[in-house]
Amino acid sequence: MPDSTHSRIALRINGADRTITVDNRQTLLDTLREQLGLTGSKKGCDHGQCGACTVLLDGRRVNGCLQLAVAADGAEIVTIEGVADLAPGADLHPLQQAFIDHDGLQCGYCTPGQICSAIGALAEADRGWPSLVTPDTAGGVASSDTLDADEVRERMSGNLCRCGAYGGIVDAVLEVAGADGGRG
Repeated sequence: MPDSTHSRIALRINGADRTITVDNRQTLLDTLREQLGLTGSKKGCDHGQCGACTVLLDGRRVNGCLQLAVAADGAEIVTIEGVADLAPGADLHPLQQAFIDHDGLQCGYCTPGQICSAIGALAEADRGWPSLVTPDTAGGVASSDTLDADEVRERMSGNLCRCGAYGGIVDAVLEVAGADGGRG
């Protein structure tokens, strides 16, 4: 029951509407994992430094460990459990399949955050958002299909992989972006 320390919030999570009561200090990550049983998003550092908790909030990537659940009231959340639904008619999202095809994972702990972050990064590129390595910010980035490996590494730099599967991760993102140079 809501009181001065709790709030009732409404979220659309992986296509399903949910209304829940949360502690006002509770993170989105803890809400997803502990209250809703969506354990795909991982708690790594709990400080926003590793990206293991990355989810999509209204189509933008966010670190779930830094996002308060009450601040997400009314938002649409997509976790790793729901990314396949972003590609109707497919068993897996193209990025999920590309991670498998390019060995973009080893232990798999960071993989949910990597995949959600890659989906967000490709959408940012398609919107023309510049990055540190974008040569001409006045012209923007034409689209995700113009990305190169340096650009993908920069855009994915907030997600760490302790196993060192970065080569496969970059190749997977490039394949889905359509910029794999024929390697895929």
